[in-house]
Amino acid sequence: MTDVAVVGLDCRFPQAPDADALWTLLMGGGDGITDVPAGRWNADDVYDAAGGPGKVNNRSGGFLADADAFDHEFFGVAPRDAAAMDPQQRLLLQAAWRAFEDAGLDPRAQAGSNTGVYIGVMANEWNLQMRDVSRITPQLGSGNGYFMTANRVSYHLNLQGPSMAIDTACSSSLVAVHLACAALLSGDCDQALAGGVNLTLTPTVNVFYTQAGLSAPDGRCKPFSGTADGIGRGEGVAVLVLRRLEDAQAEGLPIYAVIKGSAVNNDGRSNGITAPNRWAQQQVVQTAYRRAGVTPAQVAFLEAHGTGTVLGDMIEIKALGHVHAVSRPQPCAIGSIKGNLGHTEGAAGVAGLIKVALSLHHRVVPPSRYAEDANPRLRLADNGLRILSEPMTLPGGDVHGAVSSFGLGGTNAHMLLAAAPAPDPAAPTAGGGVLTLSSNNRDGLARNAAVLADDLARPGADLGRACWTTNTVKASGRHRLALTVHDRDEAVAALRAVADDEDLLASLSGATRPVSIGWFFTGQGAQYPRMSRALHEHHGGYRRALSDVDERMTPHLGRSVREMLFDAGDDIHRTEFAQPALFAVEYALARTLGELGIEPAWLVGHSVGEYAAAAHAGVFDLDDACRLIVARGRLMQQLPAGGTMLAVRATPDEVADLLAGEPGAALAAVNGPRDVVLSGAADALERLAAALTVAGLRVRRLTVSHAFHSPAMAPMLDAFAEVAADCTYRQPEIPIFSTTRGRLLDVDEPMDAAYWTDHITATVRFADATAAALTCDPTHLIEVGPARILLPLTARAQPDSPARHLAPCPGPSATGAELPDTVAALYRDGLNPAWDAVYEPGSRVRLRLSGYEFATTARFWTPEDASAAAPTPAPVHTPDPEDTTMDQLIALFREQAAVLAAAANGAPAVTLPSPRRRRRRRRRRRRTPGRVPRQRSATSRAGCARKSPGSADSPRPH
Repeated sequence: MTDVAVVGLDCRFPQAPDADALWTLLMGGGDGITDVPAGRWNADDVYDAAGGPGKVNNRSGGFLADADAFDHEFFGVAPRDAAAMDPQQRLLLQAAWRAFEDAGLDPRAQAGSNTGVYIGVMANEWNLQMRDVSRITPQLGSGNGYFMTANRVSYHLNLQGPSMAIDTACSSSLVAVHLACAALLSGDCDQALAGGVNLTLTPTVNVFYTQAGLSAPDGRCKPFSGTADGIGRGEGVAVLVLRRLEDAQAEGLPIYAVIKGSAVNNDGRSNGITAPNRWAQQQVVQTAYRRAGVTPAQVAFLEAHGTGTVLGDMIEIKALGHVHAVSRPQPCAIGSIKGNLGHTEGAAGVAGLIKVALSLHHRVVPPSRYAEDANPRLRLADNGLRILSEPMTLPGGDVHGAVSSFGLGGTNAHMLLAAAPAPDPAAPTAGGGVLTLSSNNRDGLARNAAVLADDLARPGADLGRACWTTNTVKASGRHRLALTVHDRDEAVAALRAVADDEDLLASLSGATRPVSIGWFFTGQGAQYPRMSRALHEHHGGYRRALSDVDERMTPHLGRSVREMLFDAGDDIHRTEFAQPALFAVEYALARTLGELGIEPAWLVGHSVGEYAAAAHAGVFDLDDACRLIVARGRLMQQLPAGGTMLAVRATPDEVADLLAGEPGAALAAVNGPRDVVLSGAADALERLAAALTVAGLRVRRLTVSHAFHSPAMAPMLDAFAEVAADCTYRQPEIPIFSTTRGRLLDVDEPMDAAYWTDHITATVRFADATAAALTCDPTHLIEVGPARILLPLTARAQPDSPARHLAPCPGPSATGAELPDTVAALYRDGLNPAWDAVYEPGSRVRLRLSGYEFATTARFWTPEDASAAAPTPAPVHTPDPEDTTMDQLIALFREQAAVLAAAANGAPAVTLPSPRRRRRRRRRRRRTPGRVPRQRSATSRAGCARKSPGSADSPRPH
């Protein structure tokens, strides 16, 4: 048998709402048995210590807390459907979701996968209400039946592998795991959910146990004890996530334990259909060991069926003794989880399996209740067995445990497990990241923030790995929370604050919407010493991208641009270095954003910033881009100094007449409706400044070495054109709104050598390009540069734009947190980032975080809930098949489905028009004069409406 890994699990048992609580209960020898809780049945009505006809002989059992609670909104289940649904199905849905999360898998991402679902189930007491035929509804009908326990999970999680419920009585869930393993190994599925469920909604089965002489008077199983006197019933639900071992290891999934082999058989015709058979039990154990390639001497401990009936315990010990009474250092330890939980019937086998898996995971076997009073008649030592009264530490390396589960009708199962292979050691990571949570509403975010805070407060929690795990497991819902954190204390405090403060939660969360992002590339003047140093220190992706630019640029520049960037000197302000340095920062930042999944719908580059924009859009390759930008800066530096530039708060028209009288000056840039820059010879600019001041216009002199974008640049044009002619140019792969043309470039306007030569002296028409770009209705604007320069200009020029402004490197005071803050902001609004790029490989390790905390406010329990929530469905029309096209049938079906869905939620019935009436309406619309077919706008045709990759195009159901 090829090995199968248990990679995830979730469970709820009496006094143990999750796997951690179960382990604590087992290690402490805890007792999950209580009196029958309110809301089940009146124990006094059916109690009789003597167990008379129709009575039970105890008032106790193992019961789940809040078994009636179901977060129906999270799963998109209408209240009427939830109320009619067998509660076992509801428990399984939530357990399956949490089991996926425990495996480090996003449950939503499993939709459409070849995942099998195998559920053991023995009882369906909810079905008893079907006896009242007057109350049967479609919802009540589909809410019952064993088949739906598995099919409901497959449906709601959209799992497309085999799906089946298995009833072999008490062995059902272990048989379900056996079948799931077989399906994985045969290729029927690539992943499997396997488990079981049991609820005791009525005393019906208790009466059966009492009348059959199987019921313990105190409602407790006492396995292998001298006081064993029968079965006590228990409830539970558990789901495992199973993978082929090699697949789990390849994907880096955490592994609790490895299933090495299993077997299932039946007693055949023996002493009675409900009586156990020793020979069949020992045979199923031997077969499982043989398939696993393991000898009995290698099995360190065994989770027995162990119900606590005198006959059952005796037969099981004899069967186990026949196999395990071999030479070994010490007897095989045995126990039974039923001593802690009661007999959980349909969930009993998987409960024992979880105990074994957790024991192998923690390398310790819990003690057994009642071990101090072991039944001497069992002769455990003679059978090579012992019951643990204290925890037993397991050795390192290979170690094996096994579990048995026997069905009331004779179907037996046995499974052999081994400790998981030791993972490669991983050093602790430094730093944090972006913590994310998602839900179907904001209340869910607050609940789960509190749970995550408790997870991170545990000693030794690795924050970087926790952040990455939340990104990959808990981030795909519609309502989203994101926090940028740097250390554990900060993260815990922030999460607890969010959980307690609705206003803070609102400011740090959002709901998904289509995301469209525009990028602005900053121009010259934004440079400063040690530009982007914090970004370089904190983000490996940026370091690697900048290193690539440095390698390509050094042969052209003659020095390392990276070293120059982080030098505290003033070389960064020399034009020959400033322009290559700005390009290096912007190109590296653009590539970093792209690797993060933050791709633009369009680009705008201000002056020299257009080089990085064009390189990112694929106009030229990185080598040509470096050659061009270095030549541009060097040739400009060689021009005579003395040029001047003025920033003026005026419109282009207000300066036009003055410029006409100064041939040595030019309109260098139009940055907004009242933001222009003039450039030219110093004497000409002095005269212009005086005249503008007299006119009452605000003037500011810029610190520049040359008069850029003016006739003063003309002497370098021929030399630059010669360099540009040797480069290769392509059409941009991303729309570029040219600041040379002031609009979106047409397909017949290449960004070629002539374009870049003209670019040197042309007016920078940033305002026009930006106004055209904003007609595409972006949701977010990002400044791709070393400082926040263009975003304030845009805000001043376009105050009505609702786009959110983001600057991942806002200036000299940047801390390095701005890039993850940008990722967090975009995620909250609907972008699905490429989370791996946020972290170094050491942080990309799955941690087991607590499962999703479901809401418990909605309660569905009694049969009256189902009938009260069932309004009369709306009438539907039957189309005439001879007079209806297939498209019309599909449209009608969708409309009718919407009506039925509305009725399920209590909405008033809506009468739909008949198909014939709808056709008449369509004909009238087609004949209506003056109707013009809707056409796409020019900007839409040009590509403005393109969404950024990774955006959530529509709200998700969860």
